[in-house]
Amino acid sequence: MSLKHQLALTFIKGIGPTLSRSLLAYFGHPEKIFEVPAARFAKVPGIGSRIIEQLNLPQALERAEAEEAYVKKHGIDVIFYTDERYPKRLKNCNDAPILLYSKGNADLNNRRAVSIVGTRNATDYGRALCKQLIDDLQQYGVLIVSGLAAGIDVAAHKESLRAELPTVGVLGHGLDRLYPSQNRQTADKMLLNGGLLTEYPSGTKPDRENFPARNRIVAGMADVTVVIEAGIKGGALITAEIANSYDRDVFAFPGRITDEYSEGCNFLIRHNKAGLLTCAADLAHLMGWDTEKDNAAKPKAKQFALPIDLTADERNIWDILQHAKAPVSIDDLAIKLSMPLSKLAMDLLNMEMQGYISAKPGKMYVIG
Repeated sequence: MSLKHQLALTFIKGIGPTLSRSLLAYFGHPEKIFEVPAARFAKVPGIGSRIIEQLNLPQALERAEAEEAYVKKHGIDVIFYTDERYPKRLKNCNDAPILLYSKGNADLNNRRAVSIVGTRNATDYGRALCKQLIDDLQQYGVLIVSGLAAGIDVAAHKESLRAELPTVGVLGHGLDRLYPSQNRQTADKMLLNGGLLTEYPSGTKPDRENFPARNRIVAGMADVTVVIEAGIKGGALITAEIANSYDRDVFAFPGRITDEYSEGCNFLIRHNKAGLLTCAADLAHLMGWDTEKDNAAKPKAKQFALPIDLTADERNIWDILQHAKAPVSIDDLAIKLSMPLSKLAMDLLNMEMQGYISAKPGKMYVIG
């Protein structure tokens, strides 16, 4: 495929990521899009007369030529949607960018990826949690993704560099600049173990509206998003909401109810929008990474003996969970057992406290 035509696709007026994929699906490849008469666009689902009237195909090609020259001169890698290097987790999101600009050496399809987000006004508590989290994740070889903003974001990148974990900063502007500029030194170090990523071409300024869009990449690139510190308003909660919409795991560290920058984390936990992390080591356990290590060492399935001190209702719960191939929700258990939720919740809590079952995010339960 022609790099110029891939770039030009992003410069067509009125055509965003979703319609770009519709054009590719209909015409087959970017070059064809710029060869057909404008009337052919009307046959593409989602393309209406208003978009056809403002089509700027010659201008898009001209802008793409300039951008192609820029990326080649500055060693910027362009990763198109169909490229095998494109982040596969992000590709599963319906609004994923059709094209990414990248610098550095990160494997964007690392086996495990964690997004860490939080307030720009990080406290000592938040920075300590960030350090602890990354120290505990070091053994799992994760890719750390964040937004290279002030506060928790840059702390996550710095701690990743210290722990020699690859880390990627997703930017809300082109790669011809860096915002905020005080993070330049960290960004330069990240190019050696990780890198910088953006959907925006050169010349794009760090305008306010770019950052919520940037947050969808932060959320979409990872298996799980962790909110370390956040106020009730701000980008961290937007990222968590986006991650939830992608059906990705979200976790948050709680804080004191009087702390302004724990208010957002407490809100997410209280409204079941994030699972609770009480210590950094919880994350690997909740994501099942410890289980993966155990399974590698012990390939045989673990056999569970029925505990002898369960009540009749608890035995019924145990029986369902033991034969389930995946975690079972409290709602499904209530239906199968014809048991009031209040009574079921108490039985589940009792079994969990005794170590017979484990609770997973979303009020899901498993044996052990």
